Amino acid sequence: MKERNNLYPVFLKAANLEILIIGGGNVAEEKLTFLLKSSPDAKVTIVSPMFRKDTIALAKKFGVEMIHKKYHKRFLKRKHIVIATTDVPKVNMQVYKDCRKRSILVNVADNPPYCDFYMGAIVTKGNVKVAISTNGKSPTTAKRLRQFFEEAIPENIDDLVKNLNEYRKTIKGNFEEKVETLNEFTKGLIGKKEVEK
Repeated sequence: MKERNNLYPVFLKAANLEILIIGGGNVAEEKLTFLLKSSPDAKVTIVSPMFRKDTIALAKKFGVEMIHKKYHKRFLKRKHIVIATTDVPKVNMQVYKDCRKRSILVNVADNPPYCDFYMGAIVTKGNVKVAISTNGKSPTTAKRLRQFFEEAIPENIDDLVKNLNEYRKTIKGNFEEKVETLNEFTKGLIGKKEVEK
């Protein structure tokens, strides 16, 4: 049987969640950077005995709470999502076990079997956001696809989305009728002609 990606994509309101990053090295900085790029209003705490200079600057800029201590399970209290990025496998495994016991979503960086979720490549143009996953198999492919979609999605897509939202408010009828009207109206967006059967 052919392998497929069974992940279910969701778009989280990171400002409503408590996110914890454990570690203060390059990987922690990378995860924090991508998270804040996509969700600048995310509520993030980062725990590590040491932090890189750039990580400290980034944390200050976005109001990220920094705790200069080694990991302890008490830091999981009231957290919804945890990302473990330390270079000590034993610590990362303990984080994973502690999170699983508490039903907290966890991602152990660069260790797919110990991830409830992956942080995919993301393209954002105003209100339009596209997330790309390779099922944890090839971040490089996801990066290339992100570059492709950044060029393929027109810069004015956000104007279209806003205009369609205003138009949607004026359409009369029940939900199904509104959907049918919008489907007909937006059919030309994909730039392909329907093939007649």
